[in-house]
Amino acid sequence: MLFLLRRILFYLAAFIAAATINFFLPRLMPGDPVALMFSSAGSELPPESLEALKLTFGFVDGPLWEQYLTYLSSIFTGDLGVSVKYFPLPVTDLLGRALLWTVGLVGTATLISFALGSFLGMVAAWRRGSRLDVVVSVSAIFATSIPAVVTSLVALFVFGFTLGWFPTGYAHDPALDPSFSLAFFASVAHHAILPLVTLCFVLTGGFTVTMRNNMINLLGQDYVVMARAKGLSDRRVMVWYAARNALLPTVSSLAIALGTVLGGSLVTEVVFNYPGLGNTLYQAILARDYPVIQGQLLVMTAAMLVSNFLVDVSYVLLDPRLKGSG
Repeated sequence: MLFLLRRILFYLAAFIAAATINFFLPRLMPGDPVALMFSSAGSELPPESLEALKLTFGFVDGPLWEQYLTYLSSIFTGDLGVSVKYFPLPVTDLLGRALLWTVGLVGTATLISFALGSFLGMVAAWRRGSRLDVVVSVSAIFATSIPAVVTSLVALFVFGFTLGWFPTGYAHDPALDPSFSLAFFASVAHHAILPLVTLCFVLTGGFTVTMRNNMINLLGQDYVVMARAKGLSDRRVMVWYAARNALLPTVSSLAIALGTVLGGSLVTEVVFNYPGLGNTLYQAILARDYPVIQGQLLVMTAAMLVSNFLVDVSYVLLDPRLKGSG
């Protein structure tokens, strides 16, 4: 319990520090970013929205500490302001809509890649030096060496434009209204196949290489040798003695990947015009929609901190040796 309390306080302090940086960034910019947003929006924003934008960034009348407290209170109450590009849509509503698509696509791809990469790395390490190990290792290194934008563009051109097997954009058929119907879910699945496979191809290689290297370093440990000497089956030694401990560094990689899920896969979502958080952030940058950019930064920070907290807990569960130190 004391361990959990310490970690919660630590990550809460880290989130407040990130929010503080987010507070001071607009004030370090030349000029007044709120006035710049208001003027660039043209006729999209009514004059009374100027005060709302100032409140969003903490640019209120009063001393700096009062502005800072106003800004923190707006964060913890979930008030991230109003989008400039999609006025009068609140930032929380905009990010909430994109969140569903990103979690469905990037989250699913991350979990599939972690499971597949860990399994391939485990088997390749156990049979190191074999033909299977060579094929898996070379394929994994090849997948990680290709930039995600190249993989996405090649997949889009070959399977989308040339062969016409999959749609080239959007999350579903624009002619269909979102509903709990078989036709709508089939359209969502059809549109997600190509970006999902592309993301899995990019992510699986990294998990495979990490798992293989970690497990090879553990195969010579005394407890693995002792387990083999006791006559335990190869499958049991491989999974419960070697792979279990080799998973610890891989779980850290998974945490980083899951933390970036709420940031969206910027390249993949932009290439496939997928309405996730990454594409939303990209559109906000182009439109200089600072409330959305600022809100997205806070969401990404919170997601990364939560994922790292879950890793701290999972480390204790996976490695019994850490329970005493925890």
